[in-house]
Amino acid sequence: MSSLTIADKHSLEKFLGMGGGYVLNFSDRTFGEFMFESANIDIHAEPYTSGGTSKANKLRTYWKLETDYNLGKLILSLLDYSTAHGLNAAGDGPTVVERCRQIASRLLAGAPTLESLKTHAKNLDAGHLSAQIRRMESSVDADPDLAIGTAKELIETVCKTILAERGKPVLGTPHIPTLTKETFKELKLVPDGVPDSARGYEVIKRLLSNLGTVGNGLAELRGLYGSGHGKHAKSSGLKPRHAKLAVGAASSLATFLFETHLETK
Repeated sequence: MSSLTIADKHSLEKFLGMGGGYVLNFSDRTFGEFMFESANIDIHAEPYTSGGTSKANKLRTYWKLETDYNLGKLILSLLDYSTAHGLNAAGDGPTVVERCRQIASRLLAGAPTLESLKTHAKNLDAGHLSAQIRRMESSVDADPDLAIGTAKELIETVCKTILAERGKPVLGTPHIPTLTKETFKELKLVPDGVPDSARGYEVIKRLLSNLGTVGNGLAELRGLYGSGHGKHAKSSGLKPRHAKLAVGAASSLATFLFETHLETK
């Protein structure tokens, strides 16, 4: 669920010319194509038709259902489309356009970016990894516990994928400390593997050592707050900001591991 304010919605509706049920100059067909290309959804299907079947009502429903990050990306895409086609539905030019750009920047500012990780998942044709990424994106605000649990699972998936690609598939169900240790060892990321002659080797060793604890920390956090374990009926979970920290840390580690894997394979 996005954090759009009433003022935000007013600015966006004015810019997009949504008063009569329209969105810019889109037809039903081109709006569907645009939303599929920009947001990877079928805007003409449930649940986006629950608030009405006009293009404007479908977009309003999208605003309610999607995360800040996804909505911020869509607003930027709509701004680019409007500029490319010389449209100015708002009528009063740069003021509303700049306001909409500010809204998009605010929505994107607090969200962890998973774009690099999505690219790696696509290149590897890793459907399960792509599903985990989508789950984290959709739950970081709506269900922080699920996002935290999925962040831990993401690290496990990444480690298993890299080891399998290098001909060292994982047997059984090892705990995450074992998985990360084996992956670091295979990628030669263990601190002891950094030669003393390397510039800044002390700093590099310290960073690698800290990086190795990310997976362990996510596993502990997931055990305390994430999904996957039954809890007391009155227990309270963490907030979206904690989920963003967990997802951001998992994404950074996973991206670093994938890029190291590709460069050294």
